[in-house]
Amino acid sequence: MLYNEEMTYQEIYQQGMEQLMQADIQEAGLDARLLLEWCCGTDRNTLLVHGERSVSPEEYERYRVCIVERKKHVPLQYITGEQDFMGLTFAVNRNVLVPRQDTEILVEEAMRYLHDGMRILDMCTGSGCILISLLHYSNDCTGVGVDLSEEALQVAKENAERILNQKKKTACEALCVPDESEQNVFWVCSNLFERLDSDEKFDIIVSNPPYIRTGVIDTLMPEVKEHEPRLALDGQEDGLFFYREIIARATTYLNREGMLLVEIGYDQGEEVRALMENAGYTEVDVVKDFAGLDRVVHGVYSANRR
Repeated sequence: MLYNEEMTYQEIYQQGMEQLMQADIQEAGLDARLLLEWCCGTDRNTLLVHGERSVSPEEYERYRVCIVERKKHVPLQYITGEQDFMGLTFAVNRNVLVPRQDTEILVEEAMRYLHDGMRILDMCTGSGCILISLLHYSNDCTGVGVDLSEEALQVAKENAERILNQKKKTACEALCVPDESEQNVFWVCSNLFERLDSDEKFDIIVSNPPYIRTGVIDTLMPEVKEHEPRLALDGQEDGLFFYREIIARATTYLNREGMLLVEIGYDQGEEVRALMENAGYTEVDVVKDFAGLDRVVHGVYSANRR
């Protein structure tokens, strides 16, 4: 891409799109537009209504660098450093999976059962998008996010500080009171439940664990297999390793009538349902996504407590 001060916004967009098409980038037109908007601080209407606007050399250089990265199949979200999820904007980098719309099904299902004042555990939290969304859209709930990656937890912490603190600030300003609330989210670096106190109890446990079969990962699109953290993808040989571990061990941490909800791969619904039922969960249900594919399994643990 070569800069010419007489080139318009529309022409520079066209250059970027053609470059991405040549690199076999899916949705090249959409990505070229989103990157240009990010580099120029514009919106989608600019291309439609103000396509003749000029682009500064600085804006063009930012765009050129972004197009070079996207041509390498670096996910667009890692280039911009952000992704929208549940109406919120989360920071992301190569240490966390990019939040996906499919995972919103898990959050929406959890919200159906979430009441004010509940305690939530998010196992394999990554960017924190699931837990932070649940806390943002509820009142007086507290949460713990667990991940094996310290780098991922740093991303989650930064997201929580920005999104949840803004919610507190807005609420306090509306009530004209000082913000004296205590922290309502905590982060634990742990291999699943290893570093959690067995006396801790939660009303809801949510998880989007690694669930892709090891042998399948190398068949995925380059954006995923080459750039997203393998630690967050690999569900071991049959893809069910983390479900077995989480379903079995979550019973220690759930309050009576507590609920476990997990995101699953499209072909894992019946296997995960059986794992839950065999572990003593009741009211086990498989929920489909908007494409009609199995996406979430949840159940209630009703065993008697001492």
